[in-house]
Amino acid sequence: MKASDKVEKQLIRKVLQGDYPPSTQIPSERELAAEFEVGRPVVREVLQRLERDGWLTIRHNQRATVNDYWKEGNLMTIVHILNEEDTIPQEFIIHLLELRRDLSPSYVKGAVSHRPLEVISLLKESELVADEPQAFAEYDWALQRGLATAAPNPIYLLILNSFQHLYIKMATYYFTDSAYRIASRSYYGKLMGAALEQDGAKAEKLVKEMMEQSIQMWQEQTEVK
Repeated sequence: MKASDKVEKQLIRKVLQGDYPPSTQIPSERELAAEFEVGRPVVREVLQRLERDGWLTIRHNQRATVNDYWKEGNLMTIVHILNEEDTIPQEFIIHLLELRRDLSPSYVKGAVSHRPLEVISLLKESELVADEPQAFAEYDWALQRGLATAAPNPIYLLILNSFQHLYIKMATYYFTDSAYRIASRSYYGKLMGAALEQDGAKAEKLVKEMMEQSIQMWQEQTEVK
C-alpha cells in the first residue's frame, strides 16, 4: 500500500471512530507528517483527496476542518466506509438495510416481470443450499446479484456490487440464527411462486415485507433499538 493510501485510511478511521469529530480541526500538515512519518507533500495529497470525497474542508492558511460526512459526503464516502469494516458505525448498517429495503423491491419486480425464467432458476438453487450461515450468506448474495442482473435497469447491479464483502459478512452473522434461515427459505419459496406466475407486483410486495422483517431481525440480533 502506498504511503498516501495508508495515511488516508488512518485519517478516515479517526473520523469514523470520533477521534476527529465534525466541525473540529485536524492537526496541521507538519504535525500529521511527523505523526505518520511521511513527507508533507504526501499529507497534502491525502488532505486534497479527503476534501474531494467530502471528509474535510480546507481553507488557505488554516488547518483542515472535519465535515459531517452524512451531510457533506458522496458516493466515494460510502466506498471508504465500506473499506473500514471494523469501524463501520452501527447506524450506517441500519441505513444500508433501509436502502436495500427501498431498492430491492424495484429490481426484483423488474426481474420477475421481464426475465421470470432466470428468476426461477436462481430460486431453484436455494433448495440445494446447506443449512449453515456461510452457505446461506453466499447464496443470498448470488441471488441478489442475479436478480439485479435480470432487472432492466443496470444501475441496480452497479450499486449492489459496491457492498459485496460487507454484505456477505453481515449476512453470515445474520444467518447464524436458524430461525432466520427458516424464514428465508419460506421467503424464497413465496418468491418462486410469484416468479412462476410472472407477477412482478406480487414479488415486489413480498420483498418489501421481507426487507422490513430483516431490519427488525437485525436490530434484535445486534440490540440496536
